[in-house]
Amino acid sequence: MSKIDDTVRRETVYIAVWVLILSVIMQAVFLVVGQWKIGVLLSNVLSATAAIANFLIMGITIQKAVDKEQKDAAQMMKFSQSARLFMQFAFAAVGVLLFNAIIPSIVPLFFPRVAIAFRPYIGKKTDSKVEE
Repeated sequence: MSKIDDTVRRETVYIAVWVLILSVIMQAVFLVVGQWKIGVLLSNVLSATAAIANFLIMGITIQKAVDKEQKDAAQMMKFSQSARLFMQFAFAAVGVLLFNAIIPSIVPLFFPRVAIAFRPYIGKKTDSKVEE
C-alpha cells in the first residue's frame, strides 16, 4: 500500500476533530433531555467511526485515482462511492438494530458535511506578501 498523502491525512484529522466535537455535543443534548443511555454512546461511536472512515477511504481513493486513466479513475471512484455508502448504511443499521438508537446512529454520518461547510472559515491562510 502506498503512503497516505499529507493532505489526505491532514483533512481526515480535521474531519475527525469535528466529528468528535459534534458527537460530544450530541451526547450532552441526550444527557440534558434525559434520554441518554449506553446505546446512545455506542451507536454514536459506531456511526462516527463510519463517517471518519468514509472520509479517509474517499481521500485514499482520490489519491490513487489521480494516477489512473480517466475511464479507470471514474470507475474506481464510482465503485468506491457505492462501497462507502454501503459501509455507512451497514454501520448505521447495526447501531439502530443492536442499540435501538436511531438518531445517534444516523446523525453522526452528517457531521463531516458540517465540518466541510466550515472549512473555508477555519485554518484560512492569509497572504503575508507586502506589495511595494
